[in-house]
Amino acid sequence: MILSIASGKGGTGKTTVAVNMALSLKDVQLLDCDVEEPNVHLLLHPNINEEKSVYVSTPQVDEELCDHCGKCGEFCQYNAILVSSEKVLVFLELCHSCGGCVIVCPGKAISEEQHRIGTLKCGSTGDLEVVYGELDVGEPMAVPVIREVKRRIESDKTVILDSPPGTSCPVIETVKGSDFCVLVTEPTPFGLHDLRITVQVLEDMEIPFGVVVNRAGLGDKKVYEYCEEKNIPILLEIPYRRKIAELYSKGIPFSSEMPEWKEKFQTLFDEARKLAGK
Repeated sequence: MILSIASGKGGTGKTTVAVNMALSLKDVQLLDCDVEEPNVHLLLHPNINEEKSVYVSTPQVDEELCDHCGKCGEFCQYNAILVSSEKVLVFLELCHSCGGCVIVCPGKAISEEQHRIGTLKCGSTGDLEVVYGELDVGEPMAVPVIREVKRRIESDKTVILDSPPGTSCPVIETVKGSDFCVLVTEPTPFGLHDLRITVQVLEDMEIPFGVVVNRAGLGDKKVYEYCEEKNIPILLEIPYRRKIAELYSKGIPFSSEMPEWKEKFQTLFDEARKLAGK
């Protein structure tokens, strides 16, 4: 089963849920897809046994072969190529590596070269396999690194995907193909606002989902009212407790110091699997 952990809002506790659930189950892969700011490894301290660079293909124009016909620029929907009468400018930050410009160039003046955008790291903590990516500073495209992380999914294992915040392309790429998505929210106006957006995205993607309320007891009841109105199951509440916050601030998953929570996360997973029809 592939289980993604998402939330429209940053800082709601996605990584907290992902890490503690992974530690509560057996034969698990934990993939941190928040490649712009991965932090699963800060809580688990895995022994890294593999590290490789992630590359994307980008266009390289041979000005001697180019007749400046402009077809490559007309084709590119992301305006990554600007053709003038004297020169062709390529904006790598806008390129989505589709390779279309190479195909449409009548003079075969465009080739592709590899451009490094990040790093993939694989390791383990005990029996738990950990995979995460790191986007290089200044690189705008997180999705190719996320794809590289997801290529390490082993279908015979339980896979937990820790998603980036928000509802943009990196989140879509992360949750795509999931059997179930756990939405982590908090009982605040900001938490509710971003939960609504994420629910709409998952409904459009036809991915079944349920909610975990983190910092329960803080804020108001509007998140609960919304879930009841939309018939969204609330799978778990994590209370607003000082001990949990202190353990997190020290980089310690709270289920390792509060073992009664392992059973609760196992129950959360079982309920998600049941709702996913697995």
